[in-house]
Amino acid sequence: MRITRIYTTQPLQLGAAVALDENAANHVARVLRLPVGAQIHLFNGHGGEYISRITSISKREVIVMLEQFIAQDISSALTIHLGQVISRGERMDYTLQKAVELGVTEITPLTSDFCNVKLQEERADKKMAHWQGVMTSACEQSGRTIVPTLHQPQPILTWIASAKAQHKLILEPAAENTIKSLTPALEFALLIGGEGGLSDKEIQYATTHQFTGIKLGPRILRTETAGLAVIAALQAIFGDFN
Repeated sequence: MRITRIYTTQPLQLGAAVALDENAANHVARVLRLPVGAQIHLFNGHGGEYISRITSISKREVIVMLEQFIAQDISSALTIHLGQVISRGERMDYTLQKAVELGVTEITPLTSDFCNVKLQEERADKKMAHWQGVMTSACEQSGRTIVPTLHQPQPILTWIASAKAQHKLILEPAAENTIKSLTPALEFALLIGGEGGLSDKEIQYATTHQFTGIKLGPRILRTETAGLAVIAALQAIFGDFN
């Protein structure tokens, strides 16, 4: 039986009655059509989750009672910070969603020389709220109880200069290194270009800041595929896919 998991920003405490926010209440009562007495799991990103039971449903709210705490954390032992150049439309959503499912720890959207997406301040705020929702939904689906950190968008050179990890990686088709050739580690920073790739200046800047070029097979991957393939490979070799 599929468990309905709901993220909330509210403080949670065993034995408390909690009113779901409007979106969650609508999803539970009108989309899933769960009845009074149905069981759902609530989590707020601070670790663990609460087995809860719906005690009342009205037009305006859904009330649940927190009955049991489960100290569950399925986070990967790897710390993976994805620096992803912003792609258009659903491609970025797909990357964020699947990166969360695969166990990424942090994500920073980046602008670059060949980035086709220009975010004005008002639009950036809306995009950030949307992306945060995508990541939260991915946590609800995948069973994660701690939501990865979504950083504010920043220029690619700024992120490169500030990235810290045992291994800092950038994809290069002509590179000699592969993921298997890396020494075992728990901390990774991964730089992925957008639809237009990275400029020579950006690649050189990454190299001077100790980013290691790696190749990922003979095929050229799209921006929404590349980062996910690397994260999956890192989990298979060093993380919890092993």
